[in-house]
Amino acid sequence: MRNMIFLLVLFVANVVQAVTGFAGTLLAMPPAMMLIGVHEAKVILNIMAFLSCLILAVKNYKNIQWKILFNIIVYMAIGMFAGIWLFERLSFDLLLPAYGVMILLIALKKMFIKKEIKMAGFMLNGILLAAGVIHGMFVSGGALLVVYASAVLKDKENFRATVASVWVVLNTGLMISDILKGYMTSEVLKMTGISILPLFLAIYVGNKIHEKIDQKLFMKITYILLFASGVSILV
Repeated sequence: MRNMIFLLVLFVANVVQAVTGFAGTLLAMPPAMMLIGVHEAKVILNIMAFLSCLILAVKNYKNIQWKILFNIIVYMAIGMFAGIWLFERLSFDLLLPAYGVMILLIALKKMFIKKEIKMAGFMLNGILLAAGVIHGMFVSGGALLVVYASAVLKDKENFRATVASVWVVLNTGLMISDILKGYMTSEVLKMTGISILPLFLAIYVGNKIHEKIDQKLFMKITYILLFASGVSILV
């Protein structure tokens, strides 16, 4: 039953990922950690995010903003290495509540504070470093990346293609790290294989929704789901 619920969570999260180019892993990680374990959730969701974003990036490669992509990857990669180091050394009793609070704050900000604060370049790069740290710890740096990307990428298609490309590169690095640390066990790989079908179905459904749905309405739903995910960690 736990595995079935996990597959449902994976499907819903990747529908969101296909529509927006972000938030999929951020939505899926909290329930996935409770259903199958922290390390297992990190490995499987990282592989799923890599596959879904690879499809998005290849399909929409003409919309990738290469200069912006390079800047994002450089800063987030630095932060990601720090995040991996911290994840191995800090207690989950400290990490999980902090992660839950972060998700809640992001969701509340997006729901109730509409005005975007104009930030200087060094502040935006600092946000990218922080996004990398969170991604290295929980494969969930997308929320902070969106703060940067929304400031420099105004076109919806450019936004989705460029952000998806970021995860292709960074999640490859995380997969290498997981292999070296021995996290890709036979059980994890078996569950990953089972997850492929709902992933591809979610991408298909998400692309259809992307073509038809009002983007503002969908983002409101996404933020509500983010809020629910944050609460689920803390209760």
